[in-house]
Amino acid sequence: MGEREKTGVFQVGGRQLRDVEEALRYVYGALVERGYNPVDQIVGYLVSGDPTYITSHKDARTLIRQIDRDLLLEELVRCYVRVTLGGTVDPR
Repeated sequence: MGEREKTGVFQVGGRQLRDVEEALRYVYGALVERGYNPVDQIVGYLVSGDPTYITSHKDARTLIRQIDRDLLLEELVRCYVRVTLGGTVDPR
């Protein structure tokens, strides 16, 4: 996946988020604010596709539904490789 494909404009309330990473940070923060375990909730959403895993607080559920789940997974793997393995994702 190229850089262009993971970017976009996502609307949440009156705010625009510019890419999948920023959207995930926003959703993560909303889950924390409501007292949820954000990792468990996001995994539940990704595995099941059930948006009720994501809080409606701060329109996080609306936001996450704007993003294809495959794009969310790709971004999570890309961040894991970059941070944990210290590498870059081969664009092939």
